[in-house]
Amino acid sequence: MATAAAADQRRAPFAAGVTRATSVVATFLGVLAGLWALWEAFKWVGEATGFRLGRFAVNDRTFPHLHDIIGALFEPSRRNGPLLLEVLVDAALYTAREAVVGFAMGAVVGFAIGVVLSHSALLQRGFLPYIVASQTIPILAIAPMVVVWLGSRGIAGWMSVAVIAAYLTFFPVAISTLRGLQSADARALELMESYAAGRWAVLWKVRVPASLPFLFAAFKISATASVVGAIIGELPAGVPDGLGTAILNFNQYYSLAPTRLWATNVIAALVGIAFFLAVVVAERLVVRRAPEHYA
Repeated sequence: MATAAAADQRRAPFAAGVTRATSVVATFLGVLAGLWALWEAFKWVGEATGFRLGRFAVNDRTFPHLHDIIGALFEPSRRNGPLLLEVLVDAALYTAREAVVGFAMGAVVGFAIGVVLSHSALLQRGFLPYIVASQTIPILAIAPMVVVWLGSRGIAGWMSVAVIAAYLTFFPVAISTLRGLQSADARALELMESYAAGRWAVLWKVRVPASLPFLFAAFKISATASVVGAIIGELPAGVPDGLGTAILNFNQYYSLAPTRLWATNVIAALVGIAFFLAVVVAERLVVRRAPEHYA
């Protein structure tokens, strides 16, 4: 009896995990089906009533069927060429590589800035306004300058895109790091002070663990922003292989084949979702508690 009870106790966490995963998948599919139905209902009503908003009118060019968008992925990208899905997956992998490097660079820089500012109220008053102001400059204005500074050929062009992605990444991480480091329990800080612990010991043993919820909340934002930064950065850098170039190319032929641009946007969105889910998985492995408890 004891052995059977112990076995049931060991199986309980696994069963709970399966139930939770099933619930998440079912919810995702249900929401997806609902959004699909809303899309098609709006298209049907718009076409039936002749709905217009200025120059916008609901038709197959401005609002194609979702099944047509998905179907475009399995059509040749050009005559006797590979499927559009193959082309976009290759482009997505290229853009994802740039975004990963940009996200890593931005996260490291943002964390370092947050650590430095957390140790000095004077630095916070002096530099924080400029850090905030840096995010008011449109990325479309920054991207060409970065390309001019670093170059647009070969590895230089690839790194230019990563730097642009890092520019969109560092700010949320810096602000969340600062807030997280300042959220450490005062009693824990007093205890470390009573042990005569140095600043680095207090930082890594008390402040950084306390900041993890804030950090991962920022990572979720920054991960998706790095994908956007990489796509935008590919345009002035003239990168021929990424999603940015694919979006630009299909935009030129939108009036003839709108579903291809929509399909490219779907793939870009999936890349952003994959980055977000990667951060969620890392969060569960590092923090080991549900993110909704502190997000």
